[in-house]
Amino acid sequence: MFKHAQLESVKAWIGDPAQGALPLHARVQRAIRQLILDSVLDAGRPLPASRALAKSLGISRDTVESAYSQLHAEGFIERRVGSGSFVSERARRLPGRGKPRQSNVPSDTAPRLSQRGSALFQSGGVRDFLKPRPFAPGVPETRSFPLQIWERLQRQVLKEHGTQALLHSPPEGMEPLRRAIADYVSLERGARATPERVLVLTSSQQALTLCATVLLDAGERIFVEDPVYHGARKAFDAAGLTCVPVPLDGDGLQVEHLLASSKTAGESARAVFLTPSHQFPTGATLSLDRRLAIIEWARAHQGWIIEDDYDSEFHYASKPFACVQGLDPNDRTIYIGTFTKSLFPGLRIGYMVLPTPLVAPMAAARTLLDGHSAPIPQLTLARFIEAGHFGAHVRTMRAVYAERRDVLARLVRKHLSDFVEATVPAGGMQMPCVFIRDIPEREAIESARRAGIDLLGLSTLHASNPRRAGFLMGFAAHTPHELETAIRKLANILRELCR
Repeated sequence: MFKHAQLESVKAWIGDPAQGALPLHARVQRAIRQLILDSVLDAGRPLPASRALAKSLGISRDTVESAYSQLHAEGFIERRVGSGSFVSERARRLPGRGKPRQSNVPSDTAPRLSQRGSALFQSGGVRDFLKPRPFAPGVPETRSFPLQIWERLQRQVLKEHGTQALLHSPPEGMEPLRRAIADYVSLERGARATPERVLVLTSSQQALTLCATVLLDAGERIFVEDPVYHGARKAFDAAGLTCVPVPLDGDGLQVEHLLASSKTAGESARAVFLTPSHQFPTGATLSLDRRLAIIEWARAHQGWIIEDDYDSEFHYASKPFACVQGLDPNDRTIYIGTFTKSLFPGLRIGYMVLPTPLVAPMAAARTLLDGHSAPIPQLTLARFIEAGHFGAHVRTMRAVYAERRDVLARLVRKHLSDFVEATVPAGGMQMPCVFIRDIPEREAIESARRAGIDLLGLSTLHASNPRRAGFLMGFAAHTPHELETAIRKLANILRELCR
């Protein structure tokens, strides 16, 4: 028979609420297995007869028999006809036998990572704001999304495609969605797009990772805006690229610095990363002359232009400029788009419009990351776009976001003017605010986070000095009342930091 302590341990496993989802025989089996792993039951030790253990535990003999059978199948016990059940001799070879369990003790020894793994870990990755707390940048309003329409279209997809929709998608993406995307960006963004040139992905971040690893080798140079979108810089850093910062002004990236660097450097950069429609984080729009100059640079140096058009749907004063890709006759531009901000983050669909020779290499590389995007959301999104619902939703949200931007601008002037200077953007979903007083940026952001407010610091987005301290304030996901409540709270936080 088990000793009293061993029997109580098995009873504790059976009654543990954390194990409640397991069938009873599995709980008994795991309890005995743990006793063996913990060296409480030694190799060769006889186990109670199934009838006796069942009686002690107040359960059926069949339940114990099922537990013993599983332990025997896994090699933890031996069953001898006429003699009973015994802890297997194999138990002597189990790792850690006879040693105190360390599973709940954190190790002080860091795992040995590759140089790339260490760089990825040290960068902290790219962390999304999981909840739409004020003022998380880049988070759209999802409460007014037309869920009933989406559900109806998804039912249509399942009815038409049946179990075929449960299979793999081609790595390039489902043809109906590639066609819908090509039509949309050609019409709305002036892109040179065909379905064959569209690669459907899970996110723009995946697109940046593919560009960094497929187009350039470790050690090669890439021009980046300064300040720059942190997700892009981290993707390039992780690939071992050398980011060459190019300063900005009111018309976007200062191309003369890019051209000068190309002439003086021993080896010119192989690519340039741009957010030309609405620069992240400053909100500047790249002028036409500079777009054309960058296109000429790419032609002359056989470089690549990586154009991230992350929220071009939301321009409030006028229609946004045509994308750089549509102006490029040399096919040196990779156009990146996403539905994360225009629809909802949980959709996980982004895309690239590629030069034809890059489609096959990028699709092959993509299969090593995640294989493909889920077919059902792709097919549903294709119908959503084709039926005009996407355009209607964007027009609705454009008006909503414009109002919220104006409300936030007024609130900042009223409550934060002693601490920050805001730049009211012509588009997008966030407003940059620069400190005009000596306020520690990190401390301000941490204090706000503890108070339920999410801000993105500006200084960390700079690759060179001088770095302007401040933060980005997202306004899209919150009503005017919610914005006012949060801004009053933020004003109190900044006031305390200035004392």
